[in-house]
Amino acid sequence: MAGFFKVMALAGLAALQCHAFGATSVQPLRDDEVLEVLPAMTRTRPAPASSPSSAPAASAAAGPASPEAVAALARQDISVARQTGDTRYWGRAQAALAPWWDRPDAPADLAVLQATVQQGRHEFSASRRVLEAALARAPGHAQGWLNLASLERLSARYAESLAACEAVARAGQALYAQACRLETESLQGQHSKAEQGLQALLKQASQAGQRSWLLSLLAESLERAGQDAPAAEAYRRSLQAEHDLYTAIAFSDLLLRTGKSAQALALLAPLPETDAVVLRRAAAWKRLGDARWTAQRALLQERVEELRRRGDDTALHGREQALAALWLDADAARALQLARSNLQLQREPLDWWAAVQAARLAKDGAALAQIEGAVKAAGLQDARLALAGAPALKGAAK
Repeated sequence: MAGFFKVMALAGLAALQCHAFGATSVQPLRDDEVLEVLPAMTRTRPAPASSPSSAPAASAAAGPASPEAVAALARQDISVARQTGDTRYWGRAQAALAPWWDRPDAPADLAVLQATVQQGRHEFSASRRVLEAALARAPGHAQGWLNLASLERLSARYAESLAACEAVARAGQALYAQACRLETESLQGQHSKAEQGLQALLKQASQAGQRSWLLSLLAESLERAGQDAPAAEAYRRSLQAEHDLYTAIAFSDLLLRTGKSAQALALLAPLPETDAVVLRRAAAWKRLGDARWTAQRALLQERVEELRRRGDDTALHGREQALAALWLDADAARALQLARSNLQLQREPLDWWAAVQAARLAKDGAALAQIEGAVKAAGLQDARLALAGAPALKGAAK
């Protein structure tokens, strides 16, 4: 199961991941004291292609940045946020977009980037409002429709997602529109159609980023169909084509679910320490009998406490909290409470799975019946949920 939701980008698809870093307030003793050294890839940012590589002072003297330059800066920060999980870069992207943020006359590209930042922060309702307003002004904006389709899938609104996919087709992006449709139809149980369609699209894809993204969609579809071995191979091929944080975490979930904890740990070892990664490392270590999991659990708790101290809404991180209660604390009742609350925010397969598993382990039949009824009403078909009365799927994992 995927740890993050993924949204398509026409210039090379990437994952949104939005997990908070814990922070402790530290006061320097001297003006020259170094408090933190950022990872090498986040220390510098290249000049945007649309502007000359000049000194910051010269840029400031030139006056306000053009919308094109603003978009280039925001995209760079969004890319770093996605690939490192460092949420500070969502803030940097917002700072770049500040002159146009929430302005009704913002160029459509900048409004879509604002919605992307809001989506990355789990501000899904605000993101949808911004996208809908931008698309009303620019109905041919393919990226905006792709982002909206992703939001609709995240909310288990599959009919609305398909409508957004059709708008992508009308905007002239046939490959992305077809992938959008196939991903949504796979969630609705059309797994064979999705597999065949994605394999056909892979033959058309020439860029490594496109192939990596299509293979990750194929892997997720195969998992939903209960075909774990082919799904694992598709995840491996996706990461070989182009490494992606979202896909690596999704693959680790499959490995953990199928009892391959050592393989999951090896996959997670080089990844940045987002909440999602720390959680899964702890789960792998616990299953392997390695006491290091307790320090990772303490780190996650510290991060939640820091969110509370800052006045942030911890419900925005409900998925990870529910999984931690389920995997690390063996507290099914608490996991169920957190998972049901999280379903008010997002309804991806992993969110449903956490709620179903928690209800079963808590032996709460009424809650389980309610959750299963909601899954069926949404139209999601996923072998990993193994819903009561659901048709058996070939290759379904137990």
